[in-house]
Amino acid sequence: MFAREIRVEYQQGGRLYPCPLKWLDSFSMRNFTNATVFDDTLPVSDGRMEVGSRVPLDQLRDAMEDWFRRKGYLSKESKLVLAGN
Repeated sequence: MFAREIRVEYQQGGRLYPCPLKWLDSFSMRNFTNATVFDDTLPVSDGRMEVGSRVPLDQLRDAMEDWFRRKGYLSKESKLVLAGN
């Protein structure tokens, strides 16, 4: 549907794990930032999202990491890793 497919993983204890679809849905369904740049995000499955070509991955990562921490999904020691085409 969107131009790019990305992997969304979190690093914990030196290993990477796919972010659960529940986390991705939670972020995509939110309206807490009023940042329209993230409107073109679509969770596909655990660890996978489709995003529009104008979605800046570094800003997306930072916003998702912040949201996941606030929701209690991501610990302070963990970090989010986004990769895609």
